[in-house]
Amino acid sequence: MMAYALPLKWASGFSVIFIRFSRLFKHKYFRMKSNFKDIINSNKIVLVDFFATWCGPCQALMPILKEVKDELGDAVKIVKIDIDKNHELAVKYQVRSVPTMTLFVDGVPKWRQSGVLQKKDILNVIEVHSGITV
Repeated sequence: MMAYALPLKWASGFSVIFIRFSRLFKHKYFRMKSNFKDIINSNKIVLVDFFATWCGPCQALMPILKEVKDELGDAVKIVKIDIDKNHELAVKYQVRSVPTMTLFVDGVPKWRQSGVLQKKDILNVIEVHSGITV
C-alpha cells in the first residue's frame, strides 16, 4: 500500500503524517516513497494514532500528542492514521475502537491502548517501552 501524506509542521516541530486524508484539507499532497512498514521502521520510536475524523475523543487527543511531541522532540515520530481511509491497516492491526495508539520500537509493536490518555501517561509509556528518559 502506498501512502499519501500531508506534511504538517507546527512551530514546535511536531510533525504528523495524515495518510490519505486529502478531502479535509485543501493543501497540495505528495506521494510518499514509503509505505506504512517503512514509516514504522524508519525511526527507532514511532507512536501511531489510529483515528477517525468523526471521533470526538480523537480530536481531543490531538493537542495532547502535540504536547508529547513538544517535550520529546525528534526522539519520537508521531503518525496519525485515518482508519476510514486506511481500512486495510485498521484490520491488520485489529483496531476496533478509536482512538487507538500503538507504540512501535524498531518496527515492533510494544504497547497499544484505546481511548484518550493524558500527556504524563503517554510519556510514561514511551519511557517504559523505549528507554527514553523523560
